[in-house]
Amino acid sequence: MDLLTPSIGLIFWMTISFIVLLIILRKFAWNPILKALENRENSIQKSLDEAKNAREAMAKLTSQNEQILKEARMERDAILKEAREIKDKIVSEAKDEAIAEGNKIIQSAKDTINAERISAINQIKSEVADLSIDIAKKILQKELSNPEEQKKLIESLVNQAKLN
Repeated sequence: MDLLTPSIGLIFWMTISFIVLLIILRKFAWNPILKALENRENSIQKSLDEAKNAREAMAKLTSQNEQILKEARMERDAILKEAREIKDKIVSEAKDEAIAEGNKIIQSAKDTINAERISAINQIKSEVADLSIDIAKKILQKELSNPEEQKKLIESLVNQAKLN
């Protein structure tokens, strides 16, 4: 039962042992433990701050990337629009040149056809004139060989001359 009801001496020595133990722990254990906890708290806070900064930097980079993508899309659209305009212009110019060249070829062909037609008409006229002269020569030779026929021809020519 001595243990259940401690005596004053036991309480005194236990209190002194406890105080000494607290002083030793404070001097050698609590300060290093508190410093370790403080260092741990500081490193955790530093890590949290770095994570926050990293999140902010990522948000900023994401925003910048979106802006860069938006600008790239706008530039791409402008380049495509310009390319379409250049293509349309080239096609239009080629079409105009083709039409002009076609008109020139058609006009040249018309001129050539007209010149050939005139040449053919002149050649036909020349041949008709030559044939007419040959026919007239043959007819006159035949008719002028007979004196009676000559008189009839002269009379008919005189009559025609009087009428005109």
